[in-house]
Amino acid sequence: MDVDALLAVLNAASEAVASALSRLDDWSLAGTREGQYRSDLAADSVALELLLGAGLAVLSEESGVHEPDRPLLAVVDPVDGSTNASRGLPWYATSVCVLDAEGPLVALVVNQATGARYEAVRDRGARRDGRAIEPSGASELRRSIIGLSGYPSRHLGWRQYRSLGAVALDLCAVAEGALDGFVDCVDEAHGGPWDYLGGLLVCQEAGAVAADAIDRDLVVRDAAEWRSPVAAATPALLDQLLAERSAAARPASR
Repeated sequence: MDVDALLAVLNAASEAVASALSRLDDWSLAGTREGQYRSDLAADSVALELLLGAGLAVLSEESGVHEPDRPLLAVVDPVDGSTNASRGLPWYATSVCVLDAEGPLVALVVNQATGARYEAVRDRGARRDGRAIEPSGASELRRSIIGLSGYPSRHLGWRQYRSLGAVALDLCAVAEGALDGFVDCVDEAHGGPWDYLGGLLVCQEAGAVAADAIDRDLVVRDAAEWRSPVAAATPALLDQLLAERSAAARPASR
């Protein structure tokens, strides 16, 4: 399947999720497992049908691995930011990244509250709503606005931060320059690959940079392999964010 056909499949899946969410009357917790909402289950059902029907393997946050022997793997978070969605906060997304043998190939992240649509294809750039995303550059750390996941035990050195609650969209915000950087501050990794792989490819194809906080490979295919992504508009800012996070994670000297 070529990349244009893959993008068509991903867009169809995101539209099916939007339709399922539009019919949802109850956005509360599902009572299935901790943190899983009825919106997650409704979205997962329709996304799986389309992705599996297109011949893809699937790794979903909500239902695990499906057809793992297929050559292309779609890593999907049907509703990233489902707590936001349950409370009516317009910052939640469907995120899908298709991996081939070389890594991330195609990604789509759609803000299901606003319709903003981010697409990326390896070596072909990134787009928002059909328009190319250009590299934004960034100010130095203490003049930057940084997206945050988790809460640091000590001040990390930036001037302003925003804790928005949907990593896929936070990374896309870095890609288009709305945020200068993003940091996952939790000491133990708590981001599954479905949380960040779509946004990661959008960042990379838009000219931003990203790394795991403790220098592990971010591209994983195992639901148990969680990471702590850090992203920035420039390599220099990424280095500063990684250094500040590392310093804050160490116990204070007595």
